[in-house]
Amino acid sequence: MIKKIVIALLGLVVALYCAWSWLKGLVPDKSYFESLKQTQASDLSYLSDNVPEYRGKILAVVTSIEQMGDSGKSTGYELTELARAYWVFTANGFEVDIASPQGGEPPMVIDGEDMGAFDYAFLNDKAVLARVAQSIPLAEVKPLDYEAVYFVGGKGTMFDFPDNSSIQYIAKTMYQNERVVSAVCHGPAALVNVKLDNGEWLLANKKVSAFTNEEELFLIPDAQQIFSFLLQDKIELRGAKFQPGTRYLEQVSQDGKLITGQNPWSVWTLAEAVIRELGYEPKSRQRTPEEYSVELLMTYDKLGFGAAQRDVEAQPQAYQRILIIMHGLVALMNWDIIKGIELLRLAHQLKTLVA
Repeated sequence: MIKKIVIALLGLVVALYCAWSWLKGLVPDKSYFESLKQTQASDLSYLSDNVPEYRGKILAVVTSIEQMGDSGKSTGYELTELARAYWVFTANGFEVDIASPQGGEPPMVIDGEDMGAFDYAFLNDKAVLARVAQSIPLAEVKPLDYEAVYFVGGKGTMFDFPDNSSIQYIAKTMYQNERVVSAVCHGPAALVNVKLDNGEWLLANKKVSAFTNEEELFLIPDAQQIFSFLLQDKIELRGAKFQPGTRYLEQVSQDGKLITGQNPWSVWTLAEAVIRELGYEPKSRQRTPEEYSVELLMTYDKLGFGAAQRDVEAQPQAYQRILIIMHGLVALMNWDIIKGIELLRLAHQLKTLVA
């Protein structure tokens, strides 16, 4: 009996090792990531080609909080959520001012697994980073100097956005003067306590997307203890028509001048929606590998493995493989075994086709 148990355990260890080796082999090699990290703004023609003449200014607001309450967990604004919108706004003729509750240099969160070429171009641009480091204190902002405001996400916003009187004044003033009010991920925390002059909540009866309870609790199981509220709950409490999309995939909602997105993968679409609402057609842009991968994952969710597999075969070079792998692992962690395995199969197919 003991011999059989030992053999079974050894077999399990070997199987797990083989599975881990196979999974590790799906991840792009180190040179891929090192090349991405070297990206400069000058490498990306979208940022410099056919930029329209000056069209006005957009205000981007980031958090000043660097720790989530008493949890000891660090936080800040999400680099990807600022960088991608910043590039869309500037490439379409707008100047971007960056503000924060306290002013000065705000804390930054870099999630290496989500970083793409445009994100590293932002991180490598000394002039842009200097602009961020000198963020304008919100109390000094004159809202009507701007055509739109964009509240950047990051979990720190849950602490210094909701009750900030300057944020409330900026959002109310701009909304009531037909300017665009936008926010992504945790950024809509800026809007949950904004009341209009007629006494109504700004969010009341509006279609709104933001980081969902499902997404929050998956990443931070004790979120209800760390935050004073869950963002989805508070938005719904204000009478909004909350519109959740698939977990960690693109979802953007627009209700007139109010434009909101669910998570970092919604930023490109949201930023271009802001440009359209300002009366301009966004300039042509080659979608990023992250966007193609999100689209592939949405195809999988809506149409199944076969449809996703056909898309992979049609343009295997388009996708960011690491994002497919991460979604496969998330599915496995949720005991959605079939989905997890099928997404990892798609990642393996991508690797095979581009080899």
